[in-house]
Amino acid sequence: MVGSDSLNSSHSPSPPPAEEKQPPKQWGVAKPLSLAGPIDADIQRNRELEKFLLDSGLYESAEESAKREAVLARLKQIVKDWVKELTRLRGYTDQMVEDANAVIFTFGSYRLGVHGPGADIDTLCIGPSYVTREEDFFFVLHNILAEMEEVSELQPVPDAHVPVMRFKLDGISIDLLYASISLLVVPDDLDISNISVLYDIDEPTVRSLNGCRVADQILKLVPNVENFRMTLQCLKFWAKRRGVYSNVMGFLGGVNWAILVARLCQFYPEANPSMLVSRFFRVYTLWRWPNPVMLCEIEDNELGFSVWDPRKNPWDRNHLMPIITPAYPCMNSSYNVSSSTLRVVMEQFQFAKKICEDIELNKLQWNALFEPYLFFESYKNYLQVDIIASDLDDLRSWRGWVESRLRQLTLMIERDTSGKLQCHPYPHDYVDSSKQCAHCVFFMGLQRKQGEVIQEGQQFDIRLTVDEFRHQINSYSYWKPGMEIYVSHVRRKQIPSYVFPEGYKRSRHTRSMSQQQVDKISSEGSEGCRSGSAERTLKRKKGCDGSELEGSPEKRPFISPQRQVSVSPEFICSRGADSLRGSCSPVSETTKEKATVNAQCLLEDEIAKEAVPVVSKAVHTRSNGDDLHVIDGDKEITPNPIQTQSNQGLHCTEHSDASCISSSGTAQRVSSSNGMEIDNEGSSLDRSGEANAQLLMDNGCEKGASVLGDALREKLEPNGALTMVLKSGEGVGSEPVEKNVLRHVYQNLETQHAESHFNCLKEKR
Repeated sequence: MVGSDSLNSSHSPSPPPAEEKQPPKQWGVAKPLSLAGPIDADIQRNRELEKFLLDSGLYESAEESAKREAVLARLKQIVKDWVKELTRLRGYTDQMVEDANAVIFTFGSYRLGVHGPGADIDTLCIGPSYVTREEDFFFVLHNILAEMEEVSELQPVPDAHVPVMRFKLDGISIDLLYASISLLVVPDDLDISNISVLYDIDEPTVRSLNGCRVADQILKLVPNVENFRMTLQCLKFWAKRRGVYSNVMGFLGGVNWAILVARLCQFYPEANPSMLVSRFFRVYTLWRWPNPVMLCEIEDNELGFSVWDPRKNPWDRNHLMPIITPAYPCMNSSYNVSSSTLRVVMEQFQFAKKICEDIELNKLQWNALFEPYLFFESYKNYLQVDIIASDLDDLRSWRGWVESRLRQLTLMIERDTSGKLQCHPYPHDYVDSSKQCAHCVFFMGLQRKQGEVIQEGQQFDIRLTVDEFRHQINSYSYWKPGMEIYVSHVRRKQIPSYVFPEGYKRSRHTRSMSQQQVDKISSEGSEGCRSGSAERTLKRKKGCDGSELEGSPEKRPFISPQRQVSVSPEFICSRGADSLRGSCSPVSETTKEKATVNAQCLLEDEIAKEAVPVVSKAVHTRSNGDDLHVIDGDKEITPNPIQTQSNQGLHCTEHSDASCISSSGTAQRVSSSNGMEIDNEGSSLDRSGEANAQLLMDNGCEKGASVLGDALREKLEPNGALTMVLKSGEGVGSEPVEKNVLRHVYQNLETQHAESHFNCLKEKR
């Protein structure tokens, strides 16, 4: 028998050795969640999504692309000539002048390939060690650009966290950073990904280099660049439509969305964009923040730059939504997110998750996902921030400064109300075309935290909070006469008509189905706190003349932050149609001893269901006596004169239901701390939606494979990656960090698997 086998084997070729099954390639810090590719339904949905994005105008024309390339070539020549001229003026040899060089790198949306028509180009200029940022870049190069006819809207921002110079070159918006590296001659083929570029440089230079290094790493760490780009374009468009695209306002910016999408691509390396969009919202509605999102392991280096590490850095423990950059030094790109903005983002994720589920069941089309967020129908109370300057150039810089500080106002209100009053800053400014002055307006939605038991009529006094914010704004180093800011409370029925696209407010009954869905989602888990709301609504009804009917609840004492009242010179501001123009006059000394302020600000605890007319409302101006009371109820309070605590009083001319107080543009400007810590007491998020989170299903549950199934704790990277950070050495306070960050991310998901699969199959039938 053995011989026969040997004989046969000698005359016949041996079978090829069995190929060893290769384990799936690991992208990032963990294995993929699923290697399932698209089925026919996914391919069809992907075609529909691509057509929708094309029809929405997200792709620029070939002519505009060519113009961008020409502008970048022109910019490269400008900076090269600038460095050569500086080298010559400083007495270097002719050979050094000939070799002198500066290079331009791009980053952001342009580098990632997801920019749209009219988008700016984020650029980085890298120069030699003897060309400085403070003098040569912001002074010499600034003057060169200012004298060029093709350059307009030149705006240097040297004091920014990442110093930048903004301008338009041949009509293309440019954000130009500068980094001076430790080389006398910068080669044209400089490898910016090499860590050697970080030798002997300071922190601002590291931050300037980080944008390019992060963009390059993201493109290297995704399985399919084209799928990544289309998914990112789609989600950026969605975020802008839903009002959650703005890093400076405390939401998520371009790099945040890019990292989130890149991590999703690592989870599903074979999925097409239509699959990735749906899974994006499924994954991140289940994500238990503050578990970090990371594309690779956090790298430490002997260079000694600070990296994100909540074990070693106490300030990192306060981050609510860590999204970590993949290039050394790894940083949290979303440190601006507050508890209020995180709440808004998660509500929008829940909204989109529901829509995507219906799209997969062919109940809705892709356009339903991108319906604009009806911000001015979502709250009953708003803060209106009017920004005024003498001309458009001054307004550009003044607006940028105020916008960058609005996040601090959100943090201050959270702090002073122990998180009971939530703010929603809207990342869009408006202009009243009827006004002749250079101005713009921002709005912030206000509501009490859902689930908080607050007595009927209880007030939130945010006068001192707003006053502190004003004084931070007044510390602007480049303030000029005519730069003014006005803060006021407006109710929904008083929102000015110019904020609406059609110039008038739509009726409540015309609200879209998707908006009603997100309202329903945002109200989940708050049934207890709203019990009896119908009874309260009856009590709040008014007569036809606007007077309160009998049975109105008695007003409770307000909650007031105990801080010293700031002192600043005051000015009278007449209340009327010209108040936006800043028509202020000094207050006489005799009127500074005593004054009364009559601005009452009411916060209603639920959204009205009926249509209300639009009434234009004037604004409050800057003053330490500006009254901003917020009350939890719908009852108008007759303003009662109150005595100001400051030794410098105010005199106001009253119009309508609030007073207008302004301080002089030349008034003493009081600086205050830029960093605001959030009071942890009472500031926890309402995460009621997480309790009902369903398992992620491949291909719309048709295959029935659980993505978040067995061994999930080993697949998802937050636990393992952060544990790696915490175990990377001895540190102070690692125990509380582990308790706060290393939660049971997906507890109870296994018990939900069978029920979720059954419900999904039932829905399909």
